[in-house]
Amino acid sequence: MQFNKSDTALVVIDPQNDVLSEKGVSWAAVGASVKENNTVENLARLFTAAKAGNFAVFISPHFLYPYDQAWQFGGLVEKSMLDEKEFFRPNPIGDKGFTGSGADWLERYKPFIEDGKTVVVSPHKVWGPQTNDLVLQLRKRRVNKIILSGMLANLCVESHLRELLEQGFEVAVVKDATAGPRIPEIGDGYKAAVINYGFLANAVLTTDAAVKQMS
Repeated sequence: MQFNKSDTALVVIDPQNDVLSEKGVSWAAVGASVKENNTVENLARLFTAAKAGNFAVFISPHFLYPYDQAWQFGGLVEKSMLDEKEFFRPNPIGDKGFTGSGADWLERYKPFIEDGKTVVVSPHKVWGPQTNDLVLQLRKRRVNKIILSGMLANLCVESHLRELLEQGFEVAVVKDATAGPRIPEIGDGYKAAVINYGFLANAVLTTDAAVKQMS
């Protein structure tokens, strides 16, 4: 893949406290992977390179609201997210209860996300972008190549990858700008995801390689 600011965008999934901060509700499951991959720093480097190179940046966030607590079924992690109020916001309108919460952006990313240029799409509700307007926003800007990063590797990132490929985009996944949960009775989500990236993505890159291509 060749990146060009005219048709390529950086898409960052869930750059939020609950999965990237040591105070986040998911840190016990994801913290080791985040540290090993240097995920927090690598995402910052991608943001910096994209802004410096005038590439469009899109955020696909995960928000859960009080009415989502009425869901009647879901998978293991989906249920855990609801039980622990991960990515929880008290209201979809306004920022009351958002600033500093688990759903809020990691503090170091706020200058990139809140610069008036980054596109924050509507929230995805389970894992993939089928439930938000990411594809519409990309299409409306004639973006057809995506540099994909964020959290979590085997859940939202892999789900976004699969759907974006089905929608006809070229997708490069930045494998060290993500991380995954480790749950003893299930396994290492990051390792599972990276194997699938190799089978599915148009390219699997390191942050160094992605930054170089955006320079």
